[in-house]
Amino acid sequence: MSFIQHKSFAVNLKGVQKERTISDAFEQSESGESLVDMMDLDLLVGSGGVLSHAPRREQSARMLIDSFLPEGITQLAVDSIFMMPQLGVMANIQKEEIAEDARMAAIEVFEKDCLIRLGSCLAPVGQYKVGATVLITELTLSNGETQTHVLKSGDIFRIKIPYEPVKAKLTPGKGMNIGAGKNEVIVTTIYGGVVGIIFDGRGRPLEISSDPKTRISNLTNWSKAVNEYPNLNPNSES
Repeated sequence: MSFIQHKSFAVNLKGVQKERTISDAFEQSESGESLVDMMDLDLLVGSGGVLSHAPRREQSARMLIDSFLPEGITQLAVDSIFMMPQLGVMANIQKEEIAEDARMAAIEVFEKDCLIRLGSCLAPVGQYKVGATVLITELTLSNGETQTHVLKSGDIFRIKIPYEPVKAKLTPGKGMNIGAGKNEVIVTTIYGGVVGIIFDGRGRPLEISSDPKTRISNLTNWSKAVNEYPNLNPNSES
């Protein structure tokens, strides 16, 4: 996929000192290593027919998470009808008398009609131990309701929250990092979406069992956890 290709291209030149001028998502690294720091990427936007036209947005969210393996706190979105390439062309029109209007129009369409906000993925990273708590999340919703969610190693689940700001206190488990360093608590604002907030405690990199029965069981449970196929899950909420 293009993201993986871009990540492989964004590497340091061997023996060359480079300045940090791109963004905080790019870090100095030893020669030949990728400059992309997944922990600093706060938004993933999926574009293309498969992601834009998936039958359910939950399926798009799972594809983004399992393909890109976001770390820490990451908002997820998809291009509604695969219009980002055209908007990119529109935003870069060179004709001076219409360039600024075209750029502003492209931005407005991008924000209001192009982006489908799926929600957020919370994925702590660190040394996982079976059954251990990897993240405790305390949420305060816009209506004042409070919720507490405990994420265990190996689990994935989602809560349905629309696209709105949610105050969150994130307490990582022992040795875990949710964005501020190992064992560091974060108080921040996160966002829901048409899918909601997905808590991913499966670890990075994602381990897929080589045993067929275990692999099928895990994949089925992960699919049910985010309600990808509600017709196959009688206990799901559509």
